[in-house]
Amino acid sequence: MEQEYDTIDLMQILNLIKRNLLVIIAAVVLFAAAGFGYTTFLVTPQYEASAMLIVNPSEQQQIQSTVTNDQINSAKQLVETYAVILKSDTVLNRTIDDLGLSITYDQLAAKVSISAVNETQVMRISVQDENVQRAEEIVQSIVDQAPEVIISTVKAGSVEVVSEPAASPDPVSPNKRMNTLVAGMLGGVLAMGVIVLRSMLNNKIMTDEDITQKLGLPVLGVIPDNAACARKRGAKQK
Repeated sequence: MEQEYDTIDLMQILNLIKRNLLVIIAAVVLFAAAGFGYTTFLVTPQYEASAMLIVNPSEQQQIQSTVTNDQINSAKQLVETYAVILKSDTVLNRTIDDLGLSITYDQLAAKVSISAVNETQVMRISVQDENVQRAEEIVQSIVDQAPEVIISTVKAGSVEVVSEPAASPDPVSPNKRMNTLVAGMLGGVLAMGVIVLRSMLNNKIMTDEDITQKLGLPVLGVIPDNAACARKRGAKQK
């Protein structure tokens, strides 16, 4: 025996939303306020400092007649190698010792990110920390170590600083506006979902339309509530 399920069409959903619009708006406002409060008071702001370096090939590589696309692509891929070197325990543990940081290697490595700039040989070293000055000091320490470590490891020609370490005065995270907006949208979606789900699970027959929709039977007539009619007449006479 096939089990029948109640269905709800788009017009019903729109009518439900219209009838419960104030509830949905209240949910949006409540969730948005919660998201803003959480972001403002419970999440620690993070600041970012960054610097850019470029690694030049060795003199022997520079003497080669022409530079091919393969060589350029190979140079871009080397940025990943440089990132591994600069995020190694050799470099970061020295940074921890030099700056007297009370964190572990893994904790510092999670703060450091190294990536290629627009798929070029230029690499960007970024550090996020709750202290803006400390973030800049960490970047400076890594930049100071980069020439010696990279040249001795991959036999590069030289390492030059394209952009000196600098920190943004404004926090890069959390994004209060985005978190508030997302929380508000989540509240609205949850409220609409609960309203639609309650309507679909409601098996009570309240109106003539419910009989037609739930039972598939036409309404031939309606028996009035005599008591209700009497109360209405009494209220009019008064």
